Amino acid sequence: MYKIEKANLNALFRKISETQDLIAPIRTAGQTNFRLWTEDETVDLDTLKTVKSGKDAFFPQSENLYTCVREGKKLSVLPESLKEKPFTVFGMKACDVKGVEVLDKVFLSEPVDSFYAARRDHGTIVALACNEPEESCFCQVFGTDCASPAGDVSVWIREEELFWQANTEKGEALTEAVRELLTETAENEEQSLEEQKQSIRQIVQKLPYTGLSLEGWGTDGGQERFDSPLWETLYKPCLACGTCTFVCPTCQCYDIKDYDTGHGVQRYRCWDSCMYSDFTMMAHGNNRTSQMQRFRQRFMHKLVYFPVNNDGMYSCVGCGRCVEKCPEALNIVKVIKTFAKQGDK
Repeated sequence: MYKIEKANLNALFRKISETQDLIAPIRTAGQTNFRLWTEDETVDLDTLKTVKSGKDAFFPQSENLYTCVREGKKLSVLPESLKEKPFTVFGMKACDVKGVEVLDKVFLSEPVDSFYAARRDHGTIVALACNEPEESCFCQVFGTDCASPAGDVSVWIREEELFWQANTEKGEALTEAVRELLTETAENEEQSLEEQKQSIRQIVQKLPYTGLSLEGWGTDGGQERFDSPLWETLYKPCLACGTCTFVCPTCQCYDIKDYDTGHGVQRYRCWDSCMYSDFTMMAHGNNRTSQMQRFRQRFMHKLVYFPVNNDGMYSCVGCGRCVEKCPEALNIVKVIKTFAKQGDK
């Protein structure tokens, strides 16, 4: 294990960016989000949760797929180049790293999404442990340890130092690239770090949603949940704004659209939301004709359909963003607690 003074982090960022792009949590206009790092940007490692997760680095909110160019009667199709330059995403929290694992199940299964696969091949994740989880967090419910985040590299901040541990071949390669800036840790420092991890876990145990029960979810017996009358009551305050899907680290729905450039067409894909009335709209209409059906689909997918089809992995990581951002407090915690309260299994 290695360490570096927090005061030297800009030198670390500069070293990484010499050979690859560096994406980090940048604070702008009072909000922190993952963006490309440059010398004049300030990295914010103190904010617990960015507005959106680092998902954009691997599954961008909008990306071109190909361009059709018309020259007279000739029509050419120019595919968009796949990601070729290596990059590092620095500072993703454990829940957001788990979100990437969920996306892997979707985009790396056959047929493999070549755009996503190229980014995963070229991307290195430096995961940052949480020091003070907040009341809206419930990552432990879904098997995530925020005190020891998975990633190509795991890092911890203790007082004025950042501790660094490589976990994969990518992580070892990044460590070697910045090795001149790192110093080896002493045994007593590593022991002190272990004590810090235990303190973080103790905080998690005291959070209000840590005891959330998933009993009755994630099983083949989802028909009873699907048919439950509780959905008719739960969905009513929903504004169909889609905020929950856009801040979610695991939502993977997208639309494909065409943009007329005047001399051709640019085909691109962009994030979409299952909460929108025109989601999956086809010529004959829409299979889900009411907001209740769309609301139900979102949570049935995260808590039943996805785990049933992916070895028990839920499509929720307990980051708590939907808890904080939904204007009507219609988050996944409320759904789980409502069913538990009613004893509907």
